[in-house]
Amino acid sequence: MKQSFLTSVAILWLWCVPVAAASYSIVVSRDTQADAEWNKVVTALVEKYQHAEVVTWTDSLDETLSALRKQHPRQTCFVATPAEAGRQFVADVHRLTRRYDDDPYADTLWGILTGYDAENALQIAQYRPSLTVRKVASGTEVALDMCSQGVWYDELVKNKKVSKAPDGEIKQEQGPSDTTRALAASLSDNAADLFVTSGHATERDWQIGFRYRNGQFRSKAGRMFGVTTDGERFGIQSKNPKVYLPIGNCLMGHIDGPDAMALAWMNDVGVRQMIGYTVLTWYGYGGWGVLDYFVEQPGRYSLTQAFHANHHALIHRLDTFYDGVASTNVVPGGRNITGSPPNQLGRSLGLTAFDSRGLLWDRDTVAFYGDPAWNARMTPKLKAYGQKLTTEGNNYTLTITPQRGVESFKPVNTNGAQRGWRPIVELLDHRVSDVKIVDGGDLNPVITDDFVLVPNPRVVDLAREYRVSFTASRID
Repeated sequence: MKQSFLTSVAILWLWCVPVAAASYSIVVSRDTQADAEWNKVVTALVEKYQHAEVVTWTDSLDETLSALRKQHPRQTCFVATPAEAGRQFVADVHRLTRRYDDDPYADTLWGILTGYDAENALQIAQYRPSLTVRKVASGTEVALDMCSQGVWYDELVKNKKVSKAPDGEIKQEQGPSDTTRALAASLSDNAADLFVTSGHATERDWQIGFRYRNGQFRSKAGRMFGVTTDGERFGIQSKNPKVYLPIGNCLMGHIDGPDAMALAWMNDVGVRQMIGYTVLTWYGYGGWGVLDYFVEQPGRYSLTQAFHANHHALIHRLDTFYDGVASTNVVPGGRNITGSPPNQLGRSLGLTAFDSRGLLWDRDTVAFYGDPAWNARMTPKLKAYGQKLTTEGNNYTLTITPQRGVESFKPVNTNGAQRGWRPIVELLDHRVSDVKIVDGGDLNPVITDDFVLVPNPRVVDLAREYRVSFTASRID
């Protein structure tokens, strides 16, 4: 059968795959490893993942590339002090982890493990129990129909509150004009497992209302505070382990000193994993899209996997619709990022150079903090489409099943920026080589050594079967 151009390229990417791979690697600077308290963090991870490999660097993360290429771990944890984990460090991690092999995608599930201090980082490193997200709280609209229980307060419409009770009832009601205390209570009293925010922010505060005056969350020295519109200030603490998605906030992931918001979330509010922009956000693909995979496909992906699935989607868009752009590195947050015109395929979808500029802006500037192997995922629920990978020897078949009729491939929720229409991503639990497409080439799949990506079909043909079959050799 004739293979698509994209599939043929994907097959060529596999030629340099090593014959074996480690499951978990720890990357740490020699200075950090030499610090007795921070070395406890590394030791805790080695004890947690008994076959973990430790790789050190002195002056540059690039010093670790040779070792990481040989190990090619399923997960890579970058242990870093707050002083190390700045904007450029996040960009360097993104770029390093795309170079384990020759395809343009991230080659490992990675996370940066840091904290307000070594004690805070050690708590995150030592924590083992998986998290099933049952309670969701948000300062912006989320798809509660895909959640077990939750509440969101509208950042655009004053007094709008939408909640979902444990019995499944979703209702809209009158909320407070100032939601600072209500949102704080959702963390401390109601023990939310997932907290979602958007709107204006800096490294020191979250400004809760986007189109109307509201309160703020502020941080200082690893502590979180609420400040209401009348100036009342109060502490915010929460002990239950949780995950945090500031999907639309500027700078929430930028650790620029001990007062950074990200450090307070980890130290004072129980956050074990979070994402966050290290720059101003205006395009939104790298942030908002995590909701498409994590919340709106509940139970399919861990948060680590959802973050990386969205990043694979971003790279795929760059690599497919803009010739030669995926290999371009830009200064994170630089003001002179220029867009590239789309190719013929991109033009057919109405894409512009503005899109490529936005994708490049987002690509290396969204951080993922926490242990990448820790498992946090939504309570499983019926999804818009099913996807199932079956294997028999060297034969692999990915079957995609529409479950909402003609609506199956449409966005579940459109709040935010660059929402919906994400490709279908199946992450493999092992790595493969020597891929040959047997069926489904017309869906233009991209198959790398560790995932299968199928562009969103957009229009549902209920008379056809959406299936990609291929042969491959297992290599770990």
